[in-house]
Amino acid sequence: MSTPHEKDGGTSDVLRRHAEQQFAEELEELKKNDTRQRPAHWEMSPWAVCTYLMGGKLENGFEVSPKYIGNRRIIEIAVATLATDRALLLYGVPGTAKSWVSEHLAAAISGDSTLIIQGTAGTSEEQMRYGWNYAELLSKGPSRSALVESPLMRAMSEGRIARVEELTRIPADVQDTLITILSEKTLPIPELNDEVQALRGFNVIATANNRDKGVNELSSALKRRFNTVVLPVPASEEEEVSIVAKRVAEMGRALELPAEPPALEEVRRVVRIFRELRNGKTEDGKTRVKSPSGTLSTAEAISVVNSGMALAAHFGDGALRAADIAAGLVGAIVKDPVQDSVVWHEYLETVMKERGDWKDLYRACRAVD
Repeated sequence: MSTPHEKDGGTSDVLRRHAEQQFAEELEELKKNDTRQRPAHWEMSPWAVCTYLMGGKLENGFEVSPKYIGNRRIIEIAVATLATDRALLLYGVPGTAKSWVSEHLAAAISGDSTLIIQGTAGTSEEQMRYGWNYAELLSKGPSRSALVESPLMRAMSEGRIARVEELTRIPADVQDTLITILSEKTLPIPELNDEVQALRGFNVIATANNRDKGVNELSSALKRRFNTVVLPVPASEEEEVSIVAKRVAEMGRALELPAEPPALEEVRRVVRIFRELRNGKTEDGKTRVKSPSGTLSTAEAISVVNSGMALAAHFGDGALRAADIAAGLVGAIVKDPVQDSVVWHEYLETVMKERGDWKDLYRACRAVD
């Protein structure tokens, strides 16, 4: 007897499905309704890729859900860049959906978002270019069969999109491995007196944030190979609330949390606190507040609400309340136990305490302290 896990190709029990699996129906509908010109080896046209990211209704009435909520022109520029021979660098503060956009762009263009190199301080040149199967190397010597392809090499040979996450975390000398690949569209293999030439459709999406400590700045030579698109923080409170509510609902379904969908008012309060501390002033502009050391990104707001839903589901009555949010809120804001505690307590007493309809949240946060 087959299990549900086996019936759907082994994806029903995974914690997080790839974008091309999660939104397979939308991608298929877009392909069927896409009559515009497609670049070589692209699964769909640039217009369809943009529609997949931004959402919209197709001619047959099918509704495509938005993956990115923000300025459409930003996504259009990103997609247009990938249709040329220029690589794309998604840049901005942490939590502005750089990795999310990168994944969905790769899924829509190549049908595969898994050709990814995760940048860290320990990322080596072999991880960027290729490695060797040492057992085969010792028994048969250098050969193509002994060569272990990196995701970047596979993307080149298949004409797909490769993703490099946190590019500025990678050591500078390893970063520069990309220069030849991006300019010559060739990856030399000197051990075999051979090379891999990129097929049409190959490109690179890299992400980097401007708040990370210990980053390795890109060389000017490498910067010239990228078209940089800055992903901003949400422009308005309403925009950020809609992003948080949408992502929390999706994650709640994926994790099968037995909780009610979060009340919009609770989401709004978390978002407002984050925006006010991030901007250094209250939403009405009347009171100045200090900013904590953390970034307080939209992604962290999603995490706070999601954590509150888990508390409400497993230790409450399933309805998200102030007490469920308070612990996650304090943990997200107070990263530095000395500096951030002062900022948080000042905000509690001068802003939150004075809002009559926020008394429950104020008391819950004080109880956590």
